[in-house]
Amino acid sequence: MGVHREHQQAYRRGDDDESVAAEARAAMVRGMVDDGSLDDPAWRTAFEEVPRHLFVPYYFVGGPGGPGGPGGPGGRDRLWRDDPDPVRRLRWLRGAYADGALATRLRDGELISSSSQPSLMARMLAELKVREGHTVLEIGAGTGYNAGLLSHRLGDGRVTTVDLDPEITESARTHLATAGYRPVVVTGDGATGCRRRAPFDRIIATCTLPAVPSGWLEQCADGARILAPLSTGLIALDIGDDSHGRYAEGHFLHTSAFFVPLRGRTEEPGLPVLQRIGGLPRKALENDLFRFMLSLTAGSLDPHEALSLWEREKRPQRERFGITVRPARQWAWLDDPSGPYVWPLSSAGS
Repeated sequence: MGVHREHQQAYRRGDDDESVAAEARAAMVRGMVDDGSLDDPAWRTAFEEVPRHLFVPYYFVGGPGGPGGPGGPGGRDRLWRDDPDPVRRLRWLRGAYADGALATRLRDGELISSSSQPSLMARMLAELKVREGHTVLEIGAGTGYNAGLLSHRLGDGRVTTVDLDPEITESARTHLATAGYRPVVVTGDGATGCRRRAPFDRIIATCTLPAVPSGWLEQCADGARILAPLSTGLIALDIGDDSHGRYAEGHFLHTSAFFVPLRGRTEEPGLPVLQRIGGLPRKALENDLFRFMLSLTAGSLDPHEALSLWEREKRPQRERFGITVRPARQWAWLDDPSGPYVWPLSSAGS
């Protein structure tokens, strides 16, 4: 109650949104620096200067809802910038700078778009390893916040963001313009990339992929890098060329990652396997690393075979797994792309 009264008094004193936002944004950045997710000075400046609250004029939180009340679809509570209640409006503003994902768009009770957790965004942007002059393709426009951070770092003209849903791209474009950024925002199937803006030095996906679209390879510049969520992990792929042509290859990062699936293509192949796990030990099923392996090897390994391998290999961390992408095929592997443990991934289109 003390915090609640303090919030009320702050607004009664006439504190404006910008000063509250600046304070909350600074606290968010300090927390990310302290937990080690934000150690690049250039990205720190971007997070300090790009106002996240302008990209989430409303979002949904788990709480009471219902007809006639402040709630939204699925019994969720909607917080928004124009709420007439100053306490709820302040809750919206401070919540915009919490280090958590924000549900921003629901359809028939299903989450179709969100603003990702800032500390995870910072880790992904650091792993993207951009340099001055790089061009970036983002798959999944979301609220536009990630594109805003990229535009701050690289300049508007070097950033392209794509989303399948015209409502999402329109709102992202509006949010970006309000914050003072104007990257290229394209409505289209992210699985096909954006040929008219290629080649790209970096491709980053902010939605979970069933596999890496092979068509992205031809839109990559020499030495390009792809970073994408796949099978509850993050895969970092570097582009190369050999006698067989262009390919992408790399390891998963240590961190877990859960994103809205890429729409317009098939569902993630790892999900159906979780419906066929009868008889597996609960301890294994509750282990995040084993569930990652189940998802990655779905369609190739029986869940019991996966458990046997997982235990035989001493419960491998995500970093031991990787993916190789060729134009005609792609596969996941443990330790060695040419080793004994390899599993084909389904095609994600071109």
